[in-house]
Amino acid sequence: MNISQIKVQDYRNIRALEFSPAPELTVICGQNGQGKTNLLEAVWLMTGSKSFRGSKDAELIREDAPFALLEGDVSGFGKDSHIRIAIAPATAPQRRGRTASVNGVDYGRATNLAGIFTAVVFDPGHLSLVKGSPEGRRRFLDAALCQLYPGYLALLRRYTRQVTQKNALLKQYERTAGARELLDVFDAALAELGEAVSARRQQYLAMIREEICATYRDISSQRENLAVEYRPSFGDEGLLEAIRASRAKDLAAGFCTAGPHREDFSILLDGREAKVYASQGQQRSAVLALKLAEAAGAQKVTGEHPVMLLDDVLSELDETRQAYLLSRMEHRQTIVTACDAATFERTDGKIFCMCAGELREA
Repeated sequence: MNISQIKVQDYRNIRALEFSPAPELTVICGQNGQGKTNLLEAVWLMTGSKSFRGSKDAELIREDAPFALLEGDVSGFGKDSHIRIAIAPATAPQRRGRTASVNGVDYGRATNLAGIFTAVVFDPGHLSLVKGSPEGRRRFLDAALCQLYPGYLALLRRYTRQVTQKNALLKQYERTAGARELLDVFDAALAELGEAVSARRQQYLAMIREEICATYRDISSQRENLAVEYRPSFGDEGLLEAIRASRAKDLAAGFCTAGPHREDFSILLDGREAKVYASQGQQRSAVLALKLAEAAGAQKVTGEHPVMLLDDVLSELDETRQAYLLSRMEHRQTIVTACDAATFERTDGKIFCMCAGELREA
């Protein structure tokens, strides 16, 4: 997988920019707040996913600009594609949000780009994978699955819609005629969809588990062991029985308490919860192991290694861990941001400087 050129117009603090990354390592350096992460985010949006910073579409448009445009020339899966994404505010008279075309063909919503261009992104905010809530860890699995299996997004949306509808019924249970029968219908649908979602997540984590553990051992020079374990919300009895058993709890809470929307996976460092006992550097190493394993998993499924997008990745890593990570950037396209490019000067990387939304080669 490769991206040879990207054009950005009126995106965050970038008025107009044309960028050709190197086939392997590209370094974007500059002080904080200059637009380094914005450019990385623009490349990420070519996957069809939402902003990895959790931003709304309207926040991606440069102030006082009517819309933003992103264009990228990508190659992978045996073909070349020109991706164009338009981002319009909610007040736009016609098409709002992110819409896309590929080679001039209208794709509608940008989420339909899934599977054309694949990337793996690391952002300092992803440290929440270790120390944050289960929602972030579920999102990690779902985002990877959506890129690899476009049909998974439709499955997840159907399940989420069923949860939303059931929650609305639970809140109005006493005022709804036939509520018990309606709950039976919702529960049957939730169980079928939820078991499929949970199974796909568990299968994916099982596929990359060995790579996660091996990568962390390498990052830590064999000093520490990392383990991951999925925690489903139901056992051998099946999700339907778990949902039925939680009905009284659901009615009291006013929302559905069983299902994959409540599931999690644990991250253990030498047998102890990493979110409690791991240092900041160990947490960062654990997230990097997850991300590198995600990339390896994508290559295993698709035959193409995704583009690596690494934002401020070397901070808080010692020299040994930095050296290992630099070695993993070889022979694959990687775009890295850094305040100081000194660490990368001993590499063959192409170095750019970003200042006030403008990019120039160093």
